Amino acid sequence: MRKFNAPLMLVTLLFAGTMLANDVPGRPSVKSLSSQIGTLLAENPFVVTGRDLVADVKFTINENREIVVLTVHTTDLTLASFVKSKLNYRPVLLEDYKEGRLYTVPVRITA
Repeated sequence: MRKFNAPLMLVTLLFAGTMLANDVPGRPSVKSLSSQIGTLLAENPFVVTGRDLVADVKFTINENREIVVLTVHTTDLTLASFVKSKLNYRPVLLEDYKEGRLYTVPVRITA
């Protein structure tokens, strides 16, 4: 009987973890938003050697569902300029969103 409980417990935990990882209806899909941002930043001219380029991007979504970049916190000014030019006023697809809500997304460009 004990051998039967371990696999059953494993299946139950996997099922519960999968259900909790799904998006909750009525809440903005941050995964979807971050993946859209990743797509917008995918084509970049950076050649990374030794260390990753890292930035924290604070932005909001306006009434036209466009990203409005507020700040880019990074030590690399070229990266900050690139992120602003690629993201500012680019439309995103969101079902539910609140105009003016602040979002923060970490950006990492690796080799």
